[in-house]
Amino acid sequence: MTQAIQKTLRDSAAMRWTALLLLALAMFCSYIFMDILSPIKDLMLETRGWDSTAFGTMQGSEVFLNVFAFFLIFAGIILDKMGVRFTAVLSAAVMLVGALIKWYAVSETFMGSSLETWFTNNLNYIPVFDELGVSPFYTGMPASAKFAACGFMIFGCGCEMAGITVSRGIVKWFKGREMALAMGSEMALARLGVATCMIFSPFFARLGGAVSVSRSVAFGVVLMCIALIMTIVYFVMDQKLDAQTGEAEEKDDPFKVSDIGKILSDSGFWLVALLCVLYYSAIFPFQKYAVNMLQCNLTLTAPAADSFWASSTVTIEQYVIMLVVAAAGFASNFQKKSANKFGLLALSIVSLVTYCYMGYMRQSAESIFAVFPLLAVLITPILGSYVDHKGKAATMLVLGSLLLIACHLTFAFVLPAFKGNAVGGIIIAYLTILVLGSSFSLVPASLWPSVPKLVDAKVIGSAYALIFWIQNIGLWLFPLLIGKVLDKTNPGVTDPTQYNYTAPLVMLACLGVAALVLGLVLKVVDRKKGLGLEEPNIKE
Repeated sequence: MTQAIQKTLRDSAAMRWTALLLLALAMFCSYIFMDILSPIKDLMLETRGWDSTAFGTMQGSEVFLNVFAFFLIFAGIILDKMGVRFTAVLSAAVMLVGALIKWYAVSETFMGSSLETWFTNNLNYIPVFDELGVSPFYTGMPASAKFAACGFMIFGCGCEMAGITVSRGIVKWFKGREMALAMGSEMALARLGVATCMIFSPFFARLGGAVSVSRSVAFGVVLMCIALIMTIVYFVMDQKLDAQTGEAEEKDDPFKVSDIGKILSDSGFWLVALLCVLYYSAIFPFQKYAVNMLQCNLTLTAPAADSFWASSTVTIEQYVIMLVVAAAGFASNFQKKSANKFGLLALSIVSLVTYCYMGYMRQSAESIFAVFPLLAVLITPILGSYVDHKGKAATMLVLGSLLLIACHLTFAFVLPAFKGNAVGGIIIAYLTILVLGSSFSLVPASLWPSVPKLVDAKVIGSAYALIFWIQNIGLWLFPLLIGKVLDKTNPGVTDPTQYNYTAPLVMLACLGVAALVLGLVLKVVDRKKGLGLEEPNIKE
């Protein structure tokens, strides 16, 4: 029996990391689509009439059904009862449907159609939701934004379902092995989607000299087709694993409401869940406005139209350099020979400096913010490996909170002071963005692997779903709040590059303060209850 177990796919490092790669590539594509309109917020105002409130309302709609229709809870139940592979394919299919609707909503075909007329005249009042102030629509909201919000809601259902499925899949393939490293590595690769989005969304929108925001979304739709293919390949691979072990796919006991009660009664679970919502609310909503924030706080002068720095070629070259930064930095974590390790690190650092120089020469806010995940790709596996072998997950969360606070306050007060300084402002922006990205690495490397230590294995899917549901409340609320605060604190501003972002950034810094307090409380609770959050995942 022992010999048979040793021959399963899960016991092959190559096979389990291949399974991880398939899931990570699907999430990579979903991360691109998630923020596909973020770097072209200014173009949405110019071509579709979306002000900050409309933009923020549409962006927040991604998680509306997850929060208010409790879809994430049902997703967790589906995951627990149907297993990882079925839910992975289902989530990718749902994301594709939502992406197609959003693409049509911002397309030129939608403009002037009978469907546009219907959305203009309807959904201006939603009973109960309007009274509670949580409606995903409002009177005067552009029809394209309303319809895009509908598609984004559907996409969000699939995306968050995919998130909990990937977490559960990693637990299935890596439990008792390098689980924190696997989770950190998956998120590092997935976050490259943010950089890819920031670089290519404006590229496709302005391709050929004529602005078309629908081209950017169409690019995202193609990637969602690829994500669906990745999950189908994973389905086959996961099915083969179960055939080798002679077991049915890992499903849990029949779902009981009492199981949810057990999860919710655990103080450690609540601390981790609240930390998660604070972290993600300070990052993901910020990503949707970050490019516009840089446009407002940096002195950028577009290069001459006939120069190399304004050409489409430089976009491709910069992206290739970005991939070298990520690949070399990531691979350096797995080198046993010092010469190979430091050689790859040196290549990664030189490539990063080259990338930053190109972003400066392009004078492009999108390519500047695209550096956000690059340092994270390098250090997330390091952090994950450290948690696997040394522990200290709760301590890392406290450190992440401090970095989060420092970065948002720097964006709020230091960066505006350098407006007019073409070089100094961009240097401050690059350094702060890199540190912010690295602070966010602490979440997948230390927080997610802690969940299996807090709940029974049979309800781990439901536990992840509950955390994601709580997290989604923040992801719905804060894009909307940022948009409203921007419009309220910038009355009469019509130029999308002239907003004052101080108030929204201070609001996000306050989330970091709250996360810091909870992180310190979590350390105390862990010490008293012996939750094991500071202990390594791999017992030597």
